[in-house]
Amino acid sequence: MKLFLKTISYIFHPLYIPIVGTVLYFMFTPKYGPPEFQSGNILPIFILTVIIPIISYLILKNIGMVSSVFTPTIQERKYSLYVSLSLLLIVIYKIIPNNFTIELHYYFIGLISAVMATLLLLFFNFNSSIHLMGMGSLLMYLVGLSVHFEINITLIISLVILATGLVASSRLYLNVHSRAEVLVGFLIGLVSQLLTVKFWL
Repeated sequence: MKLFLKTISYIFHPLYIPIVGTVLYFMFTPKYGPPEFQSGNILPIFILTVIIPIISYLILKNIGMVSSVFTPTIQERKYSLYVSLSLLLIVIYKIIPNNFTIELHYYFIGLISAVMATLLLLFFNFNSSIHLMGMGSLLMYLVGLSVHFEINITLIISLVILATGLVASSRLYLNVHSRAEVLVGFLIGLVSQLLTVKFWL
């Protein structure tokens, strides 16, 4: 059971949430079809939100600033969130404007808001779950897309809800977070996307 839940934490790591939301957006959005347009967003976003954070983590670990990917201290989490926040801002100001998509723009605005809220709570020694923050963000975004484009993506939304439950169970079972930290993390992600919906829905 421990191995299974630890694997769940790897598979649904918050590192993948920006690129997963981006890919699903182009999969389910009828008006943005050309491969050239999609690659103009997907590839640079993948590099900025997955590849560079992994390299940054390895550098930080090598110089002793972080020790673990799953149970970092509050200070170590701050470093990771600083990197994440910086890269998300680059996506907003340098990538999306070149191939502007309003729904994707506000998805990243929501992610930035969620990261900032999580970072702020760390200064009050409250370690909300970043895993659940990511899952909450993705879930609310998919619901918004479903309503906005009037498409039936009930299956994928149901799978995300199931995955959210598994991720929450893994964080609790592995004693990484308390129930309050898991709940707050999820609400941060959900609310951050909900607040941006009115600008594009």
